[in-house]
Amino acid sequence: MSDDQDQELGITESKEHSTGEWYAEVVQKAGLANYGPEGMSGFIVTRPRGYALWEAVQNELDGRFKATGVQNAYFPMLIPESYLEREKDVVEGFDPEVAWVTQGGYEELEERLAVRPTSESIIAPYLSRWIRSYRDLPLRVNQWCSVIRWEATETKPFFRTKEFLWQEGHTAHASEDDAWSETTTRLDQYEEVYEDVLAIPVLRGKKPEHDKFPGADTTTTVEALMPDGKSVQGATSHYLGQSFAEAFDITYTDEDEEERVAHTTSWGLSWRALGALIMTHSDDQGLVLPPAVAPEQVVIVPIWQEETKADVLDYAEGIAADLREAGVRVELDDRDERNPGFKFNEWELKGVPLRIEVGPNEVEEEAATLVHRPDGESVNEDRAGIVDTVHDHLETVYAKLYAAAEENLEGSVREASDRATILGTIGQHGGYVKAPWCGDEECEAEIKDQIAAEIVLVPFEGGEEPRSTKSDTEPIHEGETCALCDDEAVETAYFAKSY
Repeated sequence: MSDDQDQELGITESKEHSTGEWYAEVVQKAGLANYGPEGMSGFIVTRPRGYALWEAVQNELDGRFKATGVQNAYFPMLIPESYLEREKDVVEGFDPEVAWVTQGGYEELEERLAVRPTSESIIAPYLSRWIRSYRDLPLRVNQWCSVIRWEATETKPFFRTKEFLWQEGHTAHASEDDAWSETTTRLDQYEEVYEDVLAIPVLRGKKPEHDKFPGADTTTTVEALMPDGKSVQGATSHYLGQSFAEAFDITYTDEDEEERVAHTTSWGLSWRALGALIMTHSDDQGLVLPPAVAPEQVVIVPIWQEETKADVLDYAEGIAADLREAGVRVELDDRDERNPGFKFNEWELKGVPLRIEVGPNEVEEEAATLVHRPDGESVNEDRAGIVDTVHDHLETVYAKLYAAAEENLEGSVREASDRATILGTIGQHGGYVKAPWCGDEECEAEIKDQIAAEIVLVPFEGGEEPRSTKSDTEPIHEGETCALCDDEAVETAYFAKSY
């Protein structure tokens, strides 16, 4: 089927009633990605429009990272097996998902090489080489790359693929406090990108002890709720403690010439953020994008008859020139072979946040008609001051998207104090169910077995952001019992189904 046929067909599935099929259709018909070659289940081909979204997210994050002392680097994608074995927790955590290279050309390799599932084990040895003194700390590196995790799951583009793009930051610090500050700084930046750039509100907290990153002391997370009631792990930031530093001899000499073991962190965001973006805002007409990441923020559609064509096009080109000069990403769709209705539908399918319609009436009145993609609101504005007007409307489009997502989140956090209510609430409504929890993984297992939900988040209690998921202090739910057993509750758990 040709691209034009795809566009004419439009979206045929319903977001509300067949979310998975609808999502796959939007991804393909909006020109974001195709499925990989036959026989390569779990891989996708990212088309230029989809990659442009990733570049927009990458640019937003990269600027924030560099402003806080991070430098980009690149490490080999193949990791010797002996490197992985130096940190047993990593091997135990990722081994079932590791793809291995055993042959190079015609020769059998002496040592298996892992295709990176993550890079702690290849980066840590080099941090060890580069760090000698306290003066070398903190050391912060980040790489943009792909990783492979050989999961036997159904492919969902950007949400669940064997190969995916991400960034992974790795840092070393002189103290626990410094490393923890690094961990929360990165969590702050992920939250900013989701909320200020992608227009997706998130919850922040930590993963339960049994679901933290292998080898980590504490895994912190931002979680985003999708319109179908499932949660997305938006990004994670790990305080690794000293386990990797001890395994890979990341030590430094302090001011008193004493040798110390460093404290390390790692943190990452993947193109799963694009899946959350598409799922959150898009509708039955196609893709919907917030202005900050849209490849085209504005499309101008001139509407003419033959006798008015020259005047209308000249007027439209003037608006386009003004917007381009102001840094607005604008497309002037002056194709002869397509009528305005087709153009409206095509650019709606592609998710452009703001459409400007220009016809003979607008030319005569020195005006422009601005149409918002999320809801079709149409406003007639003066041609004078069009740049400021467009900026105002783009801000309004962002605000509409954020408000809708925020309303979905706020209406989808419910409380429960017993097993039946947890099961019934998730089964009926989806969303998050917060409940007192004893901290025992076995209690979560019951919920997983019955409705495939899990603990996606343990909130930071009382505004604090503790360094450990271990409950070694007085219980915060004084006098309460776990919603799933009779033991004393020690923390709050957010249960949800997740992507």
